[in-house]
Amino acid sequence: MTEPRSRGGWGKRLAPYLLSLPAGLWLLLLFIVPLGAMLVMSLETCSPATGACVMTWHWGELPSVVSLYRAQFLTSFYFAAAATLADLVISFPIAYWIAFHGGRRKNFFLLMLLVPFFVSFIIRTIVWEFVLSNNGVVLHTLKNFHLLPHGFHVLGTGFAVVAGLAYNYLPFTALPLYVALERIDYRILEAAYDLYATRRAGFLRVILPLTVPGIFAAFLLTFIPAFGDYVNQEILGGTANTMVGTVVQNQFLVNLDYAGGASLSAVLLAISLVGIFLYARLLGSRTIEQYL
Repeated sequence: MTEPRSRGGWGKRLAPYLLSLPAGLWLLLLFIVPLGAMLVMSLETCSPATGACVMTWHWGELPSVVSLYRAQFLTSFYFAAAATLADLVISFPIAYWIAFHGGRRKNFFLLMLLVPFFVSFIIRTIVWEFVLSNNGVVLHTLKNFHLLPHGFHVLGTGFAVVAGLAYNYLPFTALPLYVALERIDYRILEAAYDLYATRRAGFLRVILPLTVPGIFAAFLLTFIPAFGDYVNQEILGGTANTMVGTVVQNQFLVNLDYAGGASLSAVLLAISLVGIFLYARLLGSRTIEQYL
């Protein structure tokens, strides 16, 4: 009788590991291994003529790429921060209305929010290019009504890049905000009103503090991919306003400088990890699991 019990005990102990094995293998093959290969490549020295790379353990490449592409890093930071702030301002009222006033149609409104983003990222950006073009429906109409000068243009400017980033990454902001607002117990807000709190005080002292974890998660989920984006800059920004993501693309595909591209990618990864570490430090790792 002792042997079956021991086998059952081992089975219960191994069950969680066996169930997580498929996801673990998927994560290992498609995330850990490519990430490790990129980090190893960042320590190599490559020949642009032949594309051959030799391991030299050249750690100095990491700080040198930061100083070399300092302008691109700053441009990426400004564009990503502006797009993230714009998404927060736009998404918060939408998420607030769906969470507190959506009623039984919350899922429908969320679906309507996400339907445009079922289309390819590239196609959405190209359509945004047509919208912002000089002969597009917006600028052409405003120019015909003499509300804008005929020489006014948006494409090829930082505003166009920020607008494209804000549009393409809007769901990354709206969904964490909605989850944070949906978790708020409405009875807490009613208790505040019973204590003679105004609508403004109830929002500032009850809703907003309880939404802070969702705001931080939305900021990270939007800022990090926007910081490394290159599609919006290539299509909407033209040759000016180069972002660091475009530099990474050119290093790999044009210059064949795999070590330089991997070094830039490693720096972007480090910036992302710093943001996630600060988030976990301030709000706790369990809070990350609720919104990511």
